[in-house]
Amino acid sequence: MDICPTKIQARATVARLKQDGASLGLVPTMGYLHDGHLTLIRAAKAACDKVAVSIFVNPTQFGPNEDLATYPRDTDRDLALLKAEGVDMVFLPDPAEMYTEDAQTIVETTDLSGILIGALRPGHFRGVATVVTKLFNILQPDRAFFGRKDYQQLQVIRTMVRDLDIPVEIVGVPTVREDDGLAMSSRNVRLTPEHRAAAPALNAALDWAEQDLPLNPHTAEELAADITARISDADGADIQSVDIRDAETLALLTGPITAPAVILLAVRFGAVLLIDQRVVAP
Repeated sequence: MDICPTKIQARATVARLKQDGASLGLVPTMGYLHDGHLTLIRAAKAACDKVAVSIFVNPTQFGPNEDLATYPRDTDRDLALLKAEGVDMVFLPDPAEMYTEDAQTIVETTDLSGILIGALRPGHFRGVATVVTKLFNILQPDRAFFGRKDYQQLQVIRTMVRDLDIPVEIVGVPTVREDDGLAMSSRNVRLTPEHRAAAPALNAALDWAEQDLPLNPHTAEELAADITARISDADGADIQSVDIRDAETLALLTGPITAPAVILLAVRFGAVLLIDQRVVAP
C-alpha cells in the first residue's frame, strides 16, 4: 500500500496504478475510520481495479465555533485498517499541502449549499465542494464513493460534477448503522453514554415514517410534526431541523406527499450534531 503525503507523490502513484488502463475508485474520508468507511472501500474494490483512499480533516468545511480541533484522529489505526482491506494507495496530505496561503479560488453549488445543513453551518458545503474538486483533480479517479447518510453532501457533489463536467462517476452507498440503528459516524464517540443511548431515536423515527407513509396519507407538514414529536422524547435531543424534501432536487415539499421524498434530520446531543436521512415513498 502506497502512502502519499504530497500531491507530487500521489499523482505519480496514480499514474503507475492506471498505466495499464486500470480503473481507479476513490473513497474520500476525514479519517477515524469505522465500518461505514470500510463499506465504501469494499464497494470501490468491487467496482474498480484499484482503490485510493484520502485521509484529510479539511479545515475549510469547519466553522469558527465547530469541532475541528477536537475532531477524532488516529492515523496509525486508519492505515492498519486500510492495509487490511487491500487499499492500493492512501493520500495523506496536511493542510499546507492542500491549500497555499494565497489560495483564493472556491467551488460552491450556490443554491444547494445554502439550505438545510448549509444554513446551520454556513460555508460548510463550499469547503466540501472545493476540497472534493481538488481531490478529483489530484487523483483523477474514475469513480468516487460517498455514503448516503450525508444525503445533502451527496447531492452537492453530484451537482458539482454535473455542472463542471468533471469526468468522475459518483456512487452513493447505503448508510451503515450500529446494531441499535444509529448511523455510523466518527462523531459518535463524542456522545456521552446518556446521549448515545438516546440517539437511536433518529433511526426509530425514520423507520416509523418509512413504514407508515405507504399506509396512511400525510402532508409534508404532518410528517415533519410527527417525526419531531417522536425525536423530542429522546433524552437530550436538541432538534435543529426536520426537513421533508424532494428526493432528487431537495426542493421543500408542502401539502400531500405524492412522490418520493427524503426526510433529513439534524439533531444535537450536547456539542455533537448528528444527521440522518431516509427516502420514503407514499
